[in-house]
Amino acid sequence: MIDPEVLARATAEVRRATGDEVIAEMFRRSMAENLPAVAERLPDGTTFVLTGDIPAMWLRDSAAQLRPYLLLCADDPALQDVLIGVLHRQLEYVVLDPYANAFNREPNGAGHTTDETEMSPWVWERKYEIDSLCFPLDLAYRLWRTTGRADVIDDRFKAAAEAIVELWTIEQDHENRSPYRFQRHDDRPSDTLVREGRGRLTRPTGMSWSAFRPSDDATVLGFNVPGNMFASVVLGYLQEIATEVLRDESLADRAKALKADIDDGIARHGTVDHPEHGRVYAYEVDGLGESLLMDDANMPSLLSIPLSGYAAADDPTYLATRKLLLSPENPYYYSGTHAAGIGSPHTPPNYVWHIALAVQGISSTSARERQRLLELLRDTTGGTGQMHEGFDVDDPSQYTREWFSWANAMFCELALVHAGVHAGIR
Repeated sequence: MIDPEVLARATAEVRRATGDEVIAEMFRRSMAENLPAVAERLPDGTTFVLTGDIPAMWLRDSAAQLRPYLLLCADDPALQDVLIGVLHRQLEYVVLDPYANAFNREPNGAGHTTDETEMSPWVWERKYEIDSLCFPLDLAYRLWRTTGRADVIDDRFKAAAEAIVELWTIEQDHENRSPYRFQRHDDRPSDTLVREGRGRLTRPTGMSWSAFRPSDDATVLGFNVPGNMFASVVLGYLQEIATEVLRDESLADRAKALKADIDDGIARHGTVDHPEHGRVYAYEVDGLGESLLMDDANMPSLLSIPLSGYAAADDPTYLATRKLLLSPENPYYYSGTHAAGIGSPHTPPNYVWHIALAVQGISSTSARERQRLLELLRDTTGGTGQMHEGFDVDDPSQYTREWFSWANAMFCELALVHAGVHAGIR
């Protein structure tokens, strides 16, 4: 799905930058195999993307898996068609149910059908996550700016964008305005919401509430700060598209106002004065005075703030937060004989995620750190040559998920960033 000449040039750049033939070959193979393994062009021109080993399409994962291809698609029209097809399928799903995070290829009723929420035959899972709605807007903006193609922003985009703005506005006051409820009756408390599906009590902050994290685990305090940061960024993108493409001043104004509310909420509620690190970002807050200092391997995370575009990699508050996250003060930071990095409550203790290691490299201002992390990724595949979800910091042969498309994509993005390959944003 990627032009062989485009891939050959990119691989040569990775080889030059890393001086490592194994890393270059892992990059070449992942880029050549990753997208064809998960993407299916449908008769209507859209593209359905499997989320690794699960037969459903997650809004978040399907966009995140495309990030390295976005860096190379400017000179590859056929690849652009595939990526635009992914966007258009995402937009159709958003209109079907903006609260859902994962969808079926067709309305076959597959998925978590016993969950107590408003399911439909199209929906695989209905865990509402604010970041699920950020990714299609981010993908639309990047494709529009990179390709300059008029067919990126079509009628589907406006309907989906209006649904997203409406939902995020409602969820600013979840307690009084939200119709969303979710319960799952299994043995994992992180799979369900307390208070008969409403989640823990929150008070409005200006930010928009989220039921679940990017890990698909339930939020603890309701307002996920990195998710709201990403929402702020993409609302800026939406304002730009609404103004320049859609010529819709009302939508642009709504996006601008909501972005201002969220930014104010992050400033007032989303930061904490830490006795050692100074002013840092919290991972979650509830508007009632509680805050959670941690980070999760899944993106958007606090570590990935520069990737979402909310703050630069050298921003003082980000750097202070980063120092805290990459230390034992983050309860999900693990260090062992083979690796150190951020894991997740979604996986066993002492398991670091390849995604988090890649994000650590991409968000670094140090070429030496990027090189070190690429070599660490190379050496912790458990002999498979593939990225995994999490792996044991003392024994990389112990891991979760044999093959994880999103993690492979993040490895490739880190390799491209290290090689100085950037998106051709116009």
